[in-house]
Amino acid sequence: QITAPYLHIGAITIMVLLSWPVALHAIRADKKVVQVIIVGPYLAILLFLFLIPLGMYSPCIREMGTLGPKPALIGHRGAPMLAPENTEMSFQKTIEHGGDGLETDVTISYDGVPFLMHDSTLRRTTNIKEVYPNDTAQNAALFSWDTLQELNAGTWFLKDKPFSCMGSLSRADQNQAMNQSIYKLSNFLRLADSQNKLVIFDLYRPPEKHPYRNSWINRTLEVILNESGIRPHLVLWLENDMRSFVQSVAPGFQQTMGSKAPVEDLLMDNIVKLNLAYTEMSSEDIRAYAKVNITTNLYVVNEPWLFSLAWCSGAHSVTTNAVHMLKNLSQPLFLMTPQQYNIMWILTDLTSALLISLIFAL
Repeated sequence: QITAPYLHIGAITIMVLLSWPVALHAIRADKKVVQVIIVGPYLAILLFLFLIPLGMYSPCIREMGTLGPKPALIGHRGAPMLAPENTEMSFQKTIEHGGDGLETDVTISYDGVPFLMHDSTLRRTTNIKEVYPNDTAQNAALFSWDTLQELNAGTWFLKDKPFSCMGSLSRADQNQAMNQSIYKLSNFLRLADSQNKLVIFDLYRPPEKHPYRNSWINRTLEVILNESGIRPHLVLWLENDMRSFVQSVAPGFQQTMGSKAPVEDLLMDNIVKLNLAYTEMSSEDIRAYAKVNITTNLYVVNEPWLFSLAWCSGAHSVTTNAVHMLKNLSQPLFLMTPQQYNIMWILTDLTSALLISLIFAL
């Protein structure tokens, strides 16, 4: 949608370039029928491309003054292009670069300590292969907190370089990354509260035979309400299990749903935000939910053009790995008024028609 006007120009340019071989073959053809067969489809496609803007829609073609505010930026596992994901350093980097919120994943240790870990095992983001080589396939929730504290959660980042566009880290950042450990949920929440940042997290239910298998939500609520001290309005509560109970003990949480649903159902559950993959939402959906004060967070949005589309479509916030890059955008890419686009469209069609006519005439 956002690049459609420029794809149109690109398609017209290709047709101009093709006009030379088409004209050459048409002239060399001996029979009129052959000439029609060569030129006819070419002209039909060209006419279609000339008129296609009549049915084109792009949310970034809009009148002056109708663009909504820039979406808030929520760091996906912190700033994983700048620091090891889900570590204190990663969230500090998000804060340094002006992120508005922090996203993470929460697992509960065998002795009931909620900590931050995306994967079901510790293999990818810790040095468990070196410390406990026989336990690399074990679920992360089956380790005690004391054991988890022994692991390094940063050296893998410098070794594996998970993003091709990471760039080079300063010596100070490299040293800091090498000394990261698994981060406790309570410490994460204290950091967010101290910096007035929103938090949103996926909460993983422990596996079978785990002591907190059936009390995982209660234990997490204990940490949030009694141990962390975070102000409730900063918590975007995403977990759908026991939602009514959570609302009764923590009415200040911003209830957030991870799937689309009818507006009536969302309002009945006191949902104020949707957290969805960007492929699942259209600008029409975003506007429909916004009319009843349900905002939209889209994930994972890293590229400036995709962020521009989310901005033009009216998204309230995005979860991103690239807070440090998207923070610098002052307006959406490819933003233009309908009048500007009409001028671009007409000039493109007229110029290409003139060039093609000259080529056929020659």
